[in-house]
Amino acid sequence: MLFSKLEKKIAFRYMAAKKRGFGSVVSWVSLIGIMLGVATLIVVMSVMGGFHDTLLSRIIGMNGHVVVYHQAGTISDYDFLIDKMRKNKVVEKYATSIVPIAEGQVMASSNGNNSGAVVRGIRMPDLIDKTSTGTRIYGKSLDKIQNDELIIGSSLARTLQVTNGDKVSLIAANGGTATPFGTIPRIMAYPVVSSFFVGMYEYDSGYIFMPLASAQKYLNINDSVTHIDLFLTDAEQSETVVHALDSLLPDGFIIRDWKDLNRGFVGALQVESNVMFLILLLIVIVAAFNIISSLVMLVKDKNKDIAVLRTFGVSRKSMMKIFILSGTSIGVIGATFGTILGVIMAIYIEPIRKFFQMLTGRDLFPAQLYSLSELPSKLVPTTVVGIAVIAIALAFLATLYPAWRAANTDPVETLRNE
Repeated sequence: MLFSKLEKKIAFRYMAAKKRGFGSVVSWVSLIGIMLGVATLIVVMSVMGGFHDTLLSRIIGMNGHVVVYHQAGTISDYDFLIDKMRKNKVVEKYATSIVPIAEGQVMASSNGNNSGAVVRGIRMPDLIDKTSTGTRIYGKSLDKIQNDELIIGSSLARTLQVTNGDKVSLIAANGGTATPFGTIPRIMAYPVVSSFFVGMYEYDSGYIFMPLASAQKYLNINDSVTHIDLFLTDAEQSETVVHALDSLLPDGFIIRDWKDLNRGFVGALQVESNVMFLILLLIVIVAAFNIISSLVMLVKDKNKDIAVLRTFGVSRKSMMKIFILSGTSIGVIGATFGTILGVIMAIYIEPIRKFFQMLTGRDLFPAQLYSLSELPSKLVPTTVVGIAVIAIALAFLATLYPAWRAANTDPVETLRNE
């Protein structure tokens, strides 16, 4: 048994002491500090996880988890290549769809307004399949889009001051007509039949979709594509698929996964998450220091009792265990209630936000600023358990010095001075 009956009895009696034990103000501050620290960490990490998944799902909704390029710039016989990929066991296991894309940089112009944009040619059934949840389409539905018709981002439509039915001129330097005086940019006008809102400004303000055949013709790449997107069942398996494609495809092909393509964005999210965790962990650390001060005062107050116990044969090891149990109990109780509170708040974070928004009369989470209609939250069981374990571990470490001090009390010297 880790703790004897005597050790438990003495430890809980000390905890119940109102002067210096569990009933003291310092002990209550420690418990509440650990509880609030754990709850805050769980809520913040859940919201950060929700932001991470929501934003990445929108990014990956526009791009594949794995992207295949060729050094030549375009990929011909892409249907044959896609069939070859699908026959690979790893790709077959993880890939839900493989989509050929024709993409190019253009200048979009309409009503005297100009803006840089990316034209992306895609088969309409593929665009329908890859359109992420939350994406809004205004105008003609995607299944009715015909050749030489455009779907543009809602922010880009506002910049160009176009509505459905207006024409937009696309100007591309690549694929232009060569003349003795230089290359004349390729200019073609297309009607806008729909606009989309993804919620990521980069895409809403800079992307134009059109049928694959129309994009191939406009970009002057014949029956070729610029890259192939692979969408996976699990984004974390992208590196496995990259390794499989490296072995499958001949030289000249370049394979990148979403982590490589969005390294700066993913890295920023990870750094922000780590920094928030470390900052909020300070709450628990401060509470742990309160446990130290509480137990040090308890040891000083119970100095005579400790000396008597040592005289009656209680070993130093048992004295250490008594005070370790007293202090760690504060950490366990605080972490338990903090975990329960944090999980409840993380689950109901959106109703809580709406309540405080109604209470204050202010918009606490503007959709225009964050591009999200509600506060996302994702509870990860391992993270919740990890936070609780860290809090208990800090509480345990905080008990070591006071327990060592109690165990090293000299009974003879203490009783002589009484």
